[in-house]
Amino acid sequence: MIILNIPLFKGLTLEQIEDMKNKHCMTEKKYKKNSFIFRAGDIVHEIGIVLEGSINIEMIDMWDNKSILSNIDVGQIFAESYALCNEPMMVDAVATKDSTILMLNMRQIFAPINNSASWYNTFTYNLLVLSTRKNLTLSTRIFCTSSKSVRGRVLTYLSNQSIKHNNTEFQIPFNRQQMADYLNLDRSALSKELGKMQDEGIITFNKNRFKLNINYDSEF
Repeated sequence: MIILNIPLFKGLTLEQIEDMKNKHCMTEKKYKKNSFIFRAGDIVHEIGIVLEGSINIEMIDMWDNKSILSNIDVGQIFAESYALCNEPMMVDAVATKDSTILMLNMRQIFAPINNSASWYNTFTYNLLVLSTRKNLTLSTRIFCTSSKSVRGRVLTYLSNQSIKHNNTEFQIPFNRQQMADYLNLDRSALSKELGKMQDEGIITFNKNRFKLNINYDSEF
């Protein structure tokens, strides 16, 4: 990914980004599929930006039940709240495919010596905006899991994806097990409900590609 296209660097020049590199504010790391970038319990001082690949933010309870809280795609950031608050991670960050991550060292970026850097104010503003948007993303998951019915959760999630893509046909970032984990559902119950919804003409899907039939009048 072209670094100037990353939302966190919006408004910055290549020279300013190079200055950040020279001040040891960032480093690039590669991770294999299913490897951990961060684990629950870690105290981190870095924000991750996905340059290639994809990351899932997952929570596993004491009984090994897994929930997927969000999917982090190319250009998006993760772990910013933990890096800024110096609190132990409550979640895992896991690569869903071979991934390249740009790590930003928050201690170095916010060191007093950098307060007068030409990039400092713009970077800080961008970080605030993106952190706020992440809160909205987490709120979306709450909406998706608030319904008591399997169908209600599925319809809420797919409706949000349709709005996100501005299209009734779209591809979701999860396989079936990951979708079940995200919606806090049993995989077999999810697959059964998706099959019913397709038979009823509510949706059409093939693997992780979906189409919503908007003439359906939902009641959930």
